Amino acid sequence: MLIHVSDEVQEALDNHQPVVALETTIISHGMPYPTNVETALKVEETIRSFGVVPATIGIIDGIPTVGMNKEQIEEFGTRKGIKKVSRRDLASVCANKQWGATTVSGTMIIAKEAGIKVFVTGGIGGVHRGAETTMDISADLEELAQTNVAVVCAGPKAILDLGLTLEYLETKGVTIVGYQTNELPAFYTRESGYPVDVKCDSPKEIADLIKMKNELHLEGGMLIANPIPQEYAMNKLVMDYAIDQAIEEANEKGIKGKDLTPFLLSRISDITGGESLESNIHLIMNNAVLGAQLALELEK
Repeated sequence: MLIHVSDEVQEALDNHQPVVALETTIISHGMPYPTNVETALKVEETIRSFGVVPATIGIIDGIPTVGMNKEQIEEFGTRKGIKKVSRRDLASVCANKQWGATTVSGTMIIAKEAGIKVFVTGGIGGVHRGAETTMDISADLEELAQTNVAVVCAGPKAILDLGLTLEYLETKGVTIVGYQTNELPAFYTRESGYPVDVKCDSPKEIADLIKMKNELHLEGGMLIANPIPQEYAMNKLVMDYAIDQAIEEANEKGIKGKDLTPFLLSRISDITGGESLESNIHLIMNNAVLGAQLALELEK
């Protein structure tokens, strides 16, 4: 794959220094401006504070770019018409020299190509509610099944059917690691009612698990579910109401496909008076800390 890797990121990779990949869909489609840019830059600062190099990934004029600078991140936060890019869209966006914000799946592909082992995001996509009739299943799950990148997140997005998402991941052989928890976190909340596959209490334990997976030549990623800190977690009943309301509005408006998740996240933020957006920011920062610590352990 033709990719552009920044000098800083390439030097770190060449010298076996830890690097953490970051996505751009959260900037262009996940948060309003200027919160999106401010959060992206704070996440990078957090990762750097551990002596780890952040590599924000996006597509600029058709070139997959690994390690974007501040001006490029600002552009992703303000530019109109940036496309969401998963595996399906990668070739067309690059061929047409367009700007593209990489989703979890798109970021994993480019990160692996660059040689980056750890990717930090907010939450992954999964099986949407009603998927038994709509077949609306995120490409993130397929990518986790085949691409060797560890994904640190706060669990699947709470707007999804979590039970079906877990069933799908089990079928694909993806291990779900709970960081200091036996229960799958559900993005805005620490609890979901569903168990994880294995609990790890330290970044070293997770690194050992990834090392063993690689030694066994098991293809695919690993999902590290990191619960949002208790002080920033939302009340589950409040979130359930907001999600149900947002989904009902989406159905009434006929919103689906790539437009569904951005619409739901925006409406949930409105319904909760911005509280969900604040939670989103804090959970991403929390994931950045764990991602940096994991990257350090993997390079030891």
